[in-house]
Amino acid sequence: MTKPPPWKTKKKGQGGKLTPEQVEAARARAFAAGRPYPNLIDNMWAAKLGKL
Repeated sequence: MTKPPPWKTKKKGQGGKLTPEQVEAARARAFAAGRPYPNLIDNMWAAKLGKL
């Protein structure tokens, strides 16, 4: 059985704010992909990087 996409899963108390460095990393990734601003996947990727 496959996992549901991230936007359809319930939040499990995870969260918190991205650090300014993580925000910049997400923005850079979105810009490299041709998007004007980061989407959920970019933000999840930046959060997974840990503290920069």
